[in-house]
Amino acid sequence: MSDKLKRLADRRERLLRDSALQREQLTSAVNGLRAPLALADQGFALIGFFKKHPILLASGSALMLKVLRPSRLGKWFSRGLFAWQMVRKLHSKFLT
Repeated sequence: MSDKLKRLADRRERLLRDSALQREQLTSAVNGLRAPLALADQGFALIGFFKKHPILLASGSALMLKVLRPSRLGKWFSRGLFAWQMVRKLHSKFLT
């Protein structure tokens, strides 16, 4: 084997080892993000569902007003307002 071919074979072997190591590192990094990304995906699916069926969102809100006592309503309203503001900020930051 010529010297040039041997250098190319050595370089190819080194590149294959490096790429295998990078694949392992990427896999370990992605495994830590699987659960949060799955939760975010479910959240976006829920938002899409309510965009297609807004009457369900309105009727669910009316039901919550009826079922929850007024003392609990303030707490849930503040949570809902916070969630709405976060969704709007994330939407404007990432989807537009």
